[in-house]
Amino acid sequence: MDGTKAILMVVTSYGRIDTEHSTGLWFEEFSVPYELFNQEGYVVTVASVKGGAAPLDPRSLPASREASAVRAALEALQHTQRLMEVDITEYDAVFFPGGHGTMFDFPHNHEVAELVRRYLVEGKVVAALCHGPAALVGAADGADPSVLGGRRVTAFTNQEERAVQLDGLMPFLLESRLRELGAQVQTAPQWQDHVVVDGNLVTGQNPQSSTSAAQAVVRLLSA
Repeated sequence: MDGTKAILMVVTSYGRIDTEHSTGLWFEEFSVPYELFNQEGYVVTVASVKGGAAPLDPRSLPASREASAVRAALEALQHTQRLMEVDITEYDAVFFPGGHGTMFDFPHNHEVAELVRRYLVEGKVVAALCHGPAALVGAADGADPSVLGGRRVTAFTNQEERAVQLDGLMPFLLESRLRELGAQVQTAPQWQDHVVVDGNLVTGQNPQSSTSAAQAVVRLLSA
């Protein structure tokens, strides 16, 4: 690639919690950063754990009257690259949008873990939003504690998980697991826009933080 900044956006491929609960990517957490990154002129590649069409949490789908405004983002999610086939050396940053699906596939995916570890060490930007910091869990589990030890982060909080009544269906509570792995988790009251930047690591708490998280990435890439 030329001198244009390039961002890899990695989304979940996990679409169902159980027979009664569909899940997947939370669309706003992808579409808002995707649009902003394209407006900045970045080269944006969309990948997922399995490749192909990414599952969208049905609760996050845009209303029909709004769909035309986000058509490009919707289209990009129909043809994601398989993460293991992506040359991660070509990118300046990685962005992990959330959605409850990430809680099931990100922590157990080798490519996600290695991508996070490598970029953090190399000083490239690592950004994760809402449940997207589940990618950090996989990178820290069984690894050198310096991956998360002492680093300041935020994520979808235990309080927010209980508020949406999905805490009992998750394999773990994200805020609690990040603390267990040594991270300094900084939270705001539920549903407030809240972003934490620690060096080259950007984390956002919830969907309301989508714009601010993306803007933080832009600032780091512009520095």
